[in-house]
Amino acid sequence: MHKVLIVDDDVDLTAMLCRYLRHESFDAHAVHSGETGVAEALTGQYSIVVMDIMMPGLPGTEALRRIRATSRIPVLMLTARGDNVDRIVGLDMGADDYVPKPCTPGELVARIRAILRRVEGRDLPSSPGPKVLQAGGLVLWPGTRRAGWQGQDLELTGTEFSLLEVLARHAGQLVSKQEISQQAFGKPLAPYDRRIDVHISSIRQKLGQRSDGQSWIQSVRGRGYQLLED
Repeated sequence: MHKVLIVDDDVDLTAMLCRYLRHESFDAHAVHSGETGVAEALTGQYSIVVMDIMMPGLPGTEALRRIRATSRIPVLMLTARGDNVDRIVGLDMGADDYVPKPCTPGELVARIRAILRRVEGRDLPSSPGPKVLQAGGLVLWPGTRRAGWQGQDLELTGTEFSLLEVLARHAGQLVSKQEISQQAFGKPLAPYDRRIDVHISSIRQKLGQRSDGQSWIQSVRGRGYQLLED
């Protein structure tokens, strides 16, 4: 089992990510300061470090510099700003990849697996399910987060991909919004949270309408959503 170190001062976020990573067969541990992150990363116990750039005290860039002084452990950098300067600085200092916040747990796991495959030169256990997921005219490649619809590339955001992947895995079945939130985001759906509805609306527009004028994603009020296969 690969051990993941998460270094981020956001306690709620790291707790959620640890739960999701454990569900995906990783051993995850979180610390909340750059100083502690450097010390943990250099113990040799971890396969990869996921580290926030913006932290009080010792920032992620300086923590990365200290790690790189003595270790080549893979490091995936996170930032809330999505600033290209942060990305360039992090990669120049030896980061293996960079993910802007907010990102979905599914996207983060896919990036972690991709880095570890490159480092180790072999495949890791994939998420439950096939490497290619197909439901009618929809084809998803979870490992690379790529999507196709009726023979054409389908451009999705990371969140849209995660939501559509959940529906595709249960194609033809009604999936509650609570289940969608747990499987796509790794956390329960908060009261009055409308993000799923907003993103589903965007996905519907990208898929277009069926020949009968109905949406490919059906909703049952108060219950959830269902992806139709034909």
